[in-house]
Amino acid sequence: MLRATDRTAVPWKNGGGVTRSIAAHPEGAGTADFEWRVSLAEVGADGPFSGFPGVDRILTVVEGAGMDLTVGGQRRLVDEQFAPQSFPGDAPTECRLLAGPVVNFNVMYRRGRPAPTVAVVRGALTVAGPALVVALDAPARVDGVTLDRYDAVLTDEGGATVRAEGRAAVVTLPRSGEVASPMQ
Repeated sequence: MLRATDRTAVPWKNGGGVTRSIAAHPEGAGTADFEWRVSLAEVGADGPFSGFPGVDRILTVVEGAGMDLTVGGQRRLVDEQFAPQSFPGDAPTECRLLAGPVVNFNVMYRRGRPAPTVAVVRGALTVAGPALVVALDAPARVDGVTLDRYDAVLTDEGGATVRAEGRAAVVTLPRSGEVASPMQ
């Protein structure tokens, strides 16, 4: 169990927000050496996103009205909660908040390696294989473990049953020893 109350807020260099790391692989990896990383980011001001060379992002707004992003010179309106959005983490990205602060659920992974997938679900779901499940706006249960808002649990290779009262993020993780296909 990865309790939200146990996470430390790490301020951004630009002062525009804080990040709380949920999980990373390998365990304990920092921003320079993770294969995948999952976090919650509180964005409190307009400004640039940090660049991550060779990394792709999947961003999901979970609180607030959203953001008007410019990613690699292309405008991208991100104004729907619980709708995962993918974009390159190394493209210069500017953010303008639409109506005050937001909280983003972020999944980042190294390009060229097996990619996690993100789905936001409600109700019951059986997950096959390893996954990270995070309760987003209401409690969820994963194989009998109750998750409060923003709590998370890692499931193993055998999978798990998820029951979300509200919305839960299910991040399907690469299996141990899995390699990227040439199409990625």
